[in-house]
Amino acid sequence: MEQEMFCFQCEQAANCAGCTGRAGVCGKTSETARLQDRLTGALIGLARASNGEAHLAEDVCRLMIRALFATLTNVNFDPQALGQLIDLVHREQERLVPGCAVCSAPCGRAEDYDMTRLWNAPEDIRSLKSLVLFGLRGMAAYAYHAMVLDFWDDEVGQFFRRALFALGEDWGMDDLLPLALEVGEQNLACMALLDRANTHAFGTPEPAQVSMVVEPGPFIVVSGHDLLDLKLLLDQTAGTGVSVYTHGEMLPAHGYPNLRAYPHLKGNFGTAWQNQQQEFDAIPAPVLFTTNCLMPPRGSYADRVFTTGTVGYPGMVHIGADRDFSPVIQKALELGGYANRRQLSGINGGTTLTTGFAHGAVLARADQIVEAVKSGAIRHFFLVGGCDGARPGRNYYTEFVKLTPPDTVVLTLACGKFRFNDLDLGTVAGLPRLMDVGQCNDAYSAIQIALALANVFGCGVNELPLSMVLSWYEQKAVCILLTLLHLGIQNIRLGPTLPAFLSPNVLAYLAEHYHIAPITTPERDLMAMLGE
Repeated sequence: MEQEMFCFQCEQAANCAGCTGRAGVCGKTSETARLQDRLTGALIGLARASNGEAHLAEDVCRLMIRALFATLTNVNFDPQALGQLIDLVHREQERLVPGCAVCSAPCGRAEDYDMTRLWNAPEDIRSLKSLVLFGLRGMAAYAYHAMVLDFWDDEVGQFFRRALFALGEDWGMDDLLPLALEVGEQNLACMALLDRANTHAFGTPEPAQVSMVVEPGPFIVVSGHDLLDLKLLLDQTAGTGVSVYTHGEMLPAHGYPNLRAYPHLKGNFGTAWQNQQQEFDAIPAPVLFTTNCLMPPRGSYADRVFTTGTVGYPGMVHIGADRDFSPVIQKALELGGYANRRQLSGINGGTTLTTGFAHGAVLARADQIVEAVKSGAIRHFFLVGGCDGARPGRNYYTEFVKLTPPDTVVLTLACGKFRFNDLDLGTVAGLPRLMDVGQCNDAYSAIQIALALANVFGCGVNELPLSMVLSWYEQKAVCILLTLLHLGIQNIRLGPTLPAFLSPNVLAYLAEHYHIAPITTPERDLMAMLGE
């Protein structure tokens, strides 16, 4: 009989408490959940097996990162792929402590950690260990994207071992709280590494207007976050007559000069990840998922879904490490695309999108921004971003942005922006009122913008006319939140619900020390932020 699951790592956890039974809200089966727990337990066992080593080999750290990434929500649903990762981890354990399995005096150093110990731990310990684990999973995504571009930070890599080791220990709250903040510190370094990797490979992002028109003829839709996969696909589709369109978190790719230079990178198809089952319904083109967020494909388009990298789903064609996208291109030519030009639109009816306002582009306008603030032309900045999702209540973010006064600026990032990024908010002091900073990892850009402004005005970030209204869904949002807490940023409003894995005591600690609060109504929250 199939074992039941328990999972509460994402915002859509059933009843805001946790998914149990045979399937999660995300679509993963209890078998997949069990294998992800086994993989996590094996990784903790690997970290414990390496405890005697002051420094792990880089290839072992890379394995830890790749395996953690596979346990992120909406990444890998494939039991075979997860089983292969478990085998790789076990082989590495055996290499570190050979013969341990047949030792007559077992010390437990190479045993897999039983994840039920974590899920059944005392409430506050479970909460803090979950906060650390989920933050690690999110950080693993960013580390993975950097390392495929050949950028590596060994301190970040070694931290995965240290933090995984700690999860297997019987630490109390006094030890786990600093560890959670250290996840935030290390994630800041990880996002900085990825920022360097992306700009080195693809250039410094610049503001770009993105079409939502789909031209006639064969095309491919690329979803996920991996810019290198997009670059390789663009290389391979050049001269084939196949156009390429971004989807979801790939939208910011249009801001990178070295990607925008490809004339067959046409525009953006669709909105955020949770709408894919409707937007891809009977689409006459293949869809390539490079990372999360994959939902179980419907039968109307399942035959045209391809995965690559850490993404996996049973029955889907997976493009291996050689990144030969020939099957995807062939499928695009076979399907032929639309016969006529199609004008798509955003959630609010807008037909174009703007992106590319990363820290380089915004800080190039620093003098203009500072003068506008000093003159009173710009009264306040809002960072409204994070993950999107299907749970009711996320229209809060659309209404909030619509209500922001004309003398304010809205910075946004991640897929939460699709709730409002097709709105025309106009300009203020010669600047667009809505600036798309980029992907979720570009929270680093938002942080750099805030730190630079604080430096200019000679104050702390918390004294700036800046408010943060964040939405969360999966574990990358967790590590970003921990980074903001590490930096001492306060008064963050979080929604649409608070994480199920935060116990009342842990939540009370965050509220007391960082003044984190749940969103209420757009009107009330806006008045509080503006001091009205």
